[in-house]
Amino acid sequence: MTSNNVVLDAVMQEIEQTPPEYLPNLLQIVRLFRESVTLKSAEESFRQGWHEAMTGQTIPLAELWDGIDAK
Repeated sequence: MTSNNVVLDAVMQEIEQTPPEYLPNLLQIVRLFRESVTLKSAEESFRQGWHEAMTGQTIPLAELWDGIDAK
């Protein structure tokens, strides 16, 4: 059994031990985790950035480094 299979089996065992009423929450957690660790395609990233720029969802350059204590 490969290392991936061992981990997958352990994850499945944890899921099987989860009470059914909590499974929707667990599914949401797993989806959010997957989305946070997978990279979007360059095209999707560009489209999102373009949309944000066109709808004013930007931070002024002068404020970009506010709060960062770079020494």
